Amino acid sequence: MMHILRLIRTRIDDRERGIAMVMVIGMTVLLSGLVVAGIAYGTGAARQSQRDQNWSSALAAAYAGIEEYESRLANDLGYFAYGNPAAPFSATSAARLTLPSGASANPAFGLGPSGTWANVAGSAGAAQFRYEVDSSRFYIDGTLRLRSTGRAGGETRTIVADIKQKGFIDFLYFTDYEVMDPQALNPTSTADCAIHYYDAASRSHCSTIFFGGADVINGPLHTNDALQTNGPARFNGKVTTAYKAASGANYVRSGGTAPTFYIAGDPQSIATIGMPATNSQIKKETRSDLPAEVPVTGCLYTGPTKITFHDNGQMTVISPWTKATNTTGTSDTTGTAPAKCGTPGASGLAAKTGSVFTGQRINIPQNLVVYVQNVPSVAGNVNTTSGSTTPTGSVTCPSGGNAIGYPMTDETAPFSGAYGCRNGDVFVQGTLKGNMTIASENYIYVTGDIRYSNSGEDMLGLVGNNAVWVYNPMRVTTSWSTTTYTALLSGSNRRIDAAILSVAHTFMVQNYNRGSARGTLTVNGAIGQKFRGPVGTGSGASMTTGYGKDYNYDERFRYTAPPKFLSPVTTTYGVSVWIEVEPAFRPDGSVS
Repeated sequence: MMHILRLIRTRIDDRERGIAMVMVIGMTVLLSGLVVAGIAYGTGAARQSQRDQNWSSALAAAYAGIEEYESRLANDLGYFAYGNPAAPFSATSAARLTLPSGASANPAFGLGPSGTWANVAGSAGAAQFRYEVDSSRFYIDGTLRLRSTGRAGGETRTIVADIKQKGFIDFLYFTDYEVMDPQALNPTSTADCAIHYYDAASRSHCSTIFFGGADVINGPLHTNDALQTNGPARFNGKVTTAYKAASGANYVRSGGTAPTFYIAGDPQSIATIGMPATNSQIKKETRSDLPAEVPVTGCLYTGPTKITFHDNGQMTVISPWTKATNTTGTSDTTGTAPAKCGTPGASGLAAKTGSVFTGQRINIPQNLVVYVQNVPSVAGNVNTTSGSTTPTGSVTCPSGGNAIGYPMTDETAPFSGAYGCRNGDVFVQGTLKGNMTIASENYIYVTGDIRYSNSGEDMLGLVGNNAVWVYNPMRVTTSWSTTTYTALLSGSNRRIDAAILSVAHTFMVQNYNRGSARGTLTVNGAIGQKFRGPVGTGSGASMTTGYGKDYNYDERFRYTAPPKFLSPVTTTYGVSVWIEVEPAFRPDGSVS
């Protein structure tokens, strides 16, 4: 009996020990699995962390490429012509791109697995970039497109950025001097008012123009001078100035209620933005002997020229002095007359109905420029005239006027030489359907409303070497001691959709201080000028003569510009638009 009990106990003990062994083995396997899983997770997380780091570094390297290219543009304004013509992204502009060579060679222009990459500064070669250039829009609106690919630790990422020249159209309102142009009403004046407030103890001989209670600026503003106010003007955009006050705000308040600035701390003091001496750079766009710089020529007209836009994409051009609309050589010794610019002479640009010039209707030269020059007097120039000889035989000008109708009937010219018979003046109005820039060697007269047919697609630049006038003709009569001013244009208000720039003078209303109030001058675009130009007179928000202001910034100018619009003498570039796209290159350099 005892033997049987001992045997049973032994079997039970053996069974318990077996169960315990199974449990120990099971726990060991479980713990081992957890350890293995922990190691695997840790290894995977480390790898993922490294991938995330490489992913972020590749994007940073792509950004670095864009910034490096911008710095090259800043140091060499002609760098836009460099690029790898074999790059896929450069196909539309390959003919105008060349690779820099020798000491100027750029590793960022590399292509393919054997091609070079540029190292990101400070990365010890761990991060690199290469980029491709599309300059096809540069010759139209000054915009370059750059595709930059960054590489880091086996990852690549690509950004496409639009790089735009910074210039006068970055501002709704730009001035060099906050005083009236001394030659605005008297072109023979020798008064020197090209003096900044902060550069002289006094400029009392100049007429300072103040921002007052009737002024609302709905967009960015910059002046190289000191902003001066005498009332509650409102600035609803970024305001900058080259003036730095010794203390307090960077503007001069001459009385009245303080102005309102939308951005706290404005005006911000920044460097001067230099005005070019002339707009002759635009005239180069009408030369046919510079295919690398001017792949598609614009149109050159000579002498007083009238342009009327039509909302179907056409314009009527009257230009009786014109002989050649494209020229060659710096002295314009030879020339041609491409059909797109109209036909010089009596069958086209100088066509008449009776004694009145009616001109020719042509398609608007899309994405190009029109330049109106003075009638040359230099021997050998293809557009030089002898006496009054033109393609039509002769042009007869009235005393103190031109042959195309200015001054108008009963108009008293605002000053001598306002409508010179042989001046490079352009008279423009109408509804524009298209994109173009009009520049003049002398004056631009806005003779009626200028409107866009489509405000989202159409774009116009007006660049006068001298003043840009809002046409406001008057008849002046004197009886005894009383002088009466009678406006000759019916209706009121005036609207201008355009980027406006007067290089050497001003943008202002003709006869701004005569007659009675004319309503509101609406500008949708941008205004740049050397001197401030008055558009009316009045007190507070009430106008007595001329026009009240309604100026609004065309937001499209933040990322694009009218064709060949003039840039400051010191040009910088900035990214206006960017977007990440699929990588252009694999980590080994091959095309994705």
